[in-house]
Amino acid sequence: MTDDLRGHVALVTGATDGIGRLTAARLSARGATVLVHGRNREKVDAVVAEIEQDGGKARGVVADLAAIGQVRRLAHEVLETTPRLDILINNAGVGDPRGPRRESDDGYELHFAVNTLAPVALTRLLADRLAETAQDVGLARVVMVASVAQAEIDLDDPMLTHGYDGMRAYAQSKLALVMATMELAEALKPRGVTVNALHPGTLLNTKMVREGFGSALGPADAGAEAEEHLATAPMLADITGAYFDRMDQAEPEVQARDGDARRRLMALLDQLAEAA
Repeated sequence: MTDDLRGHVALVTGATDGIGRLTAARLSARGATVLVHGRNREKVDAVVAEIEQDGGKARGVVADLAAIGQVRRLAHEVLETTPRLDILINNAGVGDPRGPRRESDDGYELHFAVNTLAPVALTRLLADRLAETAQDVGLARVVMVASVAQAEIDLDDPMLTHGYDGMRAYAQSKLALVMATMELAEALKPRGVTVNALHPGTLLNTKMVREGFGSALGPADAGAEAEEHLATAPMLADITGAYFDRMDQAEPEVQARDGDARRRLMALLDQLAEAA
């Protein structure tokens, strides 16, 4: 991709606050039309208005990613209204390391539902549109926002129904996302779509960090810079199935290299999506 993103379309989930909001603004400033996703219509409209006031192009899409039915509806809306999709940044996530165990609308542990199942399902639902765009322009990119906080997944109890710990729930959902990234990358590589995951930065100044983890250690814009880099840098055009610690390619937790575990995870995600 080039510095000039005019004519490109990017969907950024969780774009009404923090890193996602700043990433949407960065892509818009380079000429991309940005689909601004959030759960709250008023917040979505406010970000769209900000982008338009700055001379950019944006459109809002609303969905609660804790419900697979709404993930499907979001994908349907994008497919119905957007003839091309160059960039998908799965930025939305939840983190409540000190809170009690909570479940999604579908009855799944909330971190796993929002941080793993939703972005994987959305990517799969939009895969054909991404591949069609790649066929026309040579490349489309998916960015999965993971974390350096990663914990091995107990695939016999992925919802942590026994011995729940909020930090473990968060960390295993993020490792699961990295593992799914590797599997999706292999499937989509022949179609011209790259799929990579990244840790945007440690305890950056976002609402989730302030409420769930305490004080921030860095500016949110550092995370937006990392997301933009992975989504657009020409030097990364041939990289797929990788995990990045901000700008640098890194090694995820060891379970990510277990092919059998990755395949078991993907089968589980298929099962959960179909059951919801």
